Amino acid sequence: MPEFSRAVLETLRQPVETGEVVVARANAHVRYPCGFMLVAAANPCRCGYLCDPGRACSKAPACGEDYMSRISGPLMDRFDLRVEVPPVAYADLDLPTPPDGSAEVAARVSAARSIQSARFAGIDGVRVNADADGELLGSIATPDEAGRALLAQIAGRFGLSARGYHRVLRVARTIADLDGSDGVSRIHIAEAVGFRLAIGGMDAPAQPRAATAASAASQIRAV
Repeated sequence: MPEFSRAVLETLRQPVETGEVVVARANAHVRYPCGFMLVAAANPCRCGYLCDPGRACSKAPACGEDYMSRISGPLMDRFDLRVEVPPVAYADLDLPTPPDGSAEVAARVSAARSIQSARFAGIDGVRVNADADGELLGSIATPDEAGRALLAQIAGRFGLSARGYHRVLRVARTIADLDGSDGVSRIHIAEAVGFRLAIGGMDAPAQPRAATAASAASQIRAV
């Protein structure tokens, strides 16, 4: 993603946020629907070896900060899930297959989508949690007392924007749906925040789902 021109990347901000593209001309403004899912990838730096001391260039770690700074803060703020993917070690190639295959994961996703379809039945323009906003979002995604306390600590400690705050709630609601939970609890908030704060130190290893939630909660306890 950082290989694209910054000016080009910035044009994504409006359609990602509003689901529309506005074409402005002298006599008119025309709006076109543009609902899509943005999935992007980036190396930690230009050479790609920032996390490997034996192969990184002489400009590390400044090169990583310079490279990722091509993605503006407002654009990065619009990514709900951020996952760091470290290189696969040779020893990991012989590890057994994870117990949950694609079919099992697809079944959980389908069940969560069915929950959301039932939740928003009869509400125009809202099909999934990502479409919910304002009072509707508050009614479906307000966490329990422990979750609210954790989210308040996170917002203060890491300076979450209003957009980031609401996006955490949407992700937490979806995680709760995947768990089959009626309400949003502290563990769902912690996991959602863990995904949002994943891009930080470029040498931080990717973590499994449970570890991501535990890591986010531990960061708050350490403050």
